[in-house]
Amino acid sequence: MTAPFTPPGRRWDDLSGPSLVAATSERSIAVVPIGAVEHHGPHLPLRTDALIAEAVATAAVERVAAQGVDAWLLPTIAYAKSDEHHWAPGTLWIEGTTLLDELIEIGRSISMTPVRTVAFVNGHGGNVMLLGWVNRELRRRFGLRSFSMPAGVGGAGDGVDGRPDELGQGIHAGFGETSIVMHLAPHLVAPDLPPRNVPERIAAMTHIGFNRKPVMFGWTSDDFGPTGVIGDATGANAAAGRDLFDRGVGFVSEALVEIDGFEFG
Repeated sequence: MTAPFTPPGRRWDDLSGPSLVAATSERSIAVVPIGAVEHHGPHLPLRTDALIAEAVATAAVERVAAQGVDAWLLPTIAYAKSDEHHWAPGTLWIEGTTLLDELIEIGRSISMTPVRTVAFVNGHGGNVMLLGWVNRELRRRFGLRSFSMPAGVGGAGDGVDGRPDELGQGIHAGFGETSIVMHLAPHLVAPDLPPRNVPERIAAMTHIGFNRKPVMFGWTSDDFGPTGVIGDATGANAAAGRDLFDRGVGFVSEALVEIDGFEFG
């Protein structure tokens, strides 16, 4: 019988079914980038979140594989829970319950292989709470070890070294995301950046707001103005984007190493 052919690289979908079974084990980690296809102002591509999640996850998988972690990169999930941008032409979004079902079915499929661990690398804030739900479902239903993490470590401008001060509220199409896309795909960034659009009244509140403030609220991006931007892209640059990207790859790589050695108890 001919042995299964395993091509070089760490892409799950480059393998045949038999070669996947031969190449993986219960120590393997299925790494799933997840982003969105949604409005990112007039200056960034719709696939910004998917682009960043895939680029970070790809680099992290390559890095940890070289360190002996048996990580495999799955295809990026691009259509996600982006209803906060439902008003903007070009946004391709699905209901949260639809995405939940999809991710559970992907987990079910992974559980039919030797792989017992899945790690979602997320580039879109609208997916965060749902991924927490998914982690529990995949553990309860299929016995998988399931983890989720952001694709970056935060990039709101802090007003230092020429960066704009986004008052901790730069969450969408502002300094961080624009800088990273300038680094990864500068040809996709429009030359004219939108004006600053930081919700300063919310930033002044103690409890209500974004980025770890404890009181959440319902919103859609057009609540903050017609551009859909929540932040300040005017100081964005590729050098800052390279630094943010490298920090994201470092963070995800370290997380995957911890996941590789994770045990309950």
